[in-house]
Amino acid sequence: MIAQPNLRPARPHFSSGPTAKRPGWSPDVLAGAAVSRLHRSPASNAKAHELIARSRRLLGLPDDFSLAIVPGSDSGAFESAMWNLLGPRGVDCVWSDAFGARWHHIARDRLRLPDVRQIAAPYGRLPDLNRVDWSRDVTFVWNATAGGVCIPDGHWIAADRQGLAMCDATSAAFAMTLPWEKLDVVTWSWQKVMGGEGAHGMLALGPRAIDRLRAHTPSWPLPWLYQLTANGEPLDHVWRGEAINTISMLCVEDALDALGWMESIGGIPEVIRRSRDNYRRIEDWVERTDWVAFLAADQASRSWTSVCLNPVAPWYTALPERARAATIDSLAGTLERHGVAFDIKTYRDAPPGLRLWAGATVDGADLDALFPWLDWGWEQARLASSAGVVSV
Repeated sequence: MIAQPNLRPARPHFSSGPTAKRPGWSPDVLAGAAVSRLHRSPASNAKAHELIARSRRLLGLPDDFSLAIVPGSDSGAFESAMWNLLGPRGVDCVWSDAFGARWHHIARDRLRLPDVRQIAAPYGRLPDLNRVDWSRDVTFVWNATAGGVCIPDGHWIAADRQGLAMCDATSAAFAMTLPWEKLDVVTWSWQKVMGGEGAHGMLALGPRAIDRLRAHTPSWPLPWLYQLTANGEPLDHVWRGEAINTISMLCVEDALDALGWMESIGGIPEVIRRSRDNYRRIEDWVERTDWVAFLAADQASRSWTSVCLNPVAPWYTALPERARAATIDSLAGTLERHGVAFDIKTYRDAPPGLRLWAGATVDGADLDALFPWLDWGWEQARLASSAGVVSV
């Protein structure tokens, strides 16, 4: 029998989105927010402009990229890009989890494009990137949050591509090095690596995407919240930070605090180092633990921010899927009741398992404190399953 641990994580927040706030965060950081002001007032605009400028600097965004705040978190940003830009070419949709599958669904079933291919792989595996045809537009997720895999580099993206490279970079922006010269559309949200709030997304368009905006008029009516052009020209105010609709100045203030924290610790290199260090702690625990393995077996394409884990104990794998899901529910529920880990089940469409956020806002010491609880909780789940008290 494994004894119940005594030491608890100081911050039991291991959710993969919204993720843990940065160390030392408190609501006091919102005191300077431009609340109760028109969202296009000088005070509000100054905050939005600052957020865009600091994001550009931290990410090393090329000067010829445009950056905007858009509604709907990363999902709204990427879908907006699809509605505005797709149509002139065939589309390759590259995906291995629910979010990449969503972009395939929108291209094929919502926009009803006549020439859509899917290049897919099961959860935990990277699709065959060699199948991509760069005469076509290509949608892909750099870091598959729900599948625990990430694209290792940009070598597979053709420098002389004719189509657009459209990258959903949620869970990757700020935590992974992105090859901006190989990307035409990049989206992310504040609620992942930054540890910010949801609701708003960031949309970055390179010069080839801006050219497409000017040259292409979609054959479908655009929802107002997705409109990025007027009379064939990009809407200037959107790229100046004024946004398409009302933005939350509390969320903006919180995002500015997150950017300030990343700047204070040394910028992107330190953010990546902290994330990689957290991942290595998880890797060390997995290597010494016989009941769990990585969902992504290939280390080269394994995510170091959203780490997906798959129980492999023989008694567990012999269970039917509903019973396996119930066992994971039992484990996660036990740890949540003890206040040691919140929201650690895998995404609802993924195989039953665990998912730990390892981004820079998580303290390594909290992960170290969590591992004994995971072992103890797993033992409790095994005992409950063998006693037949796990609800299926």
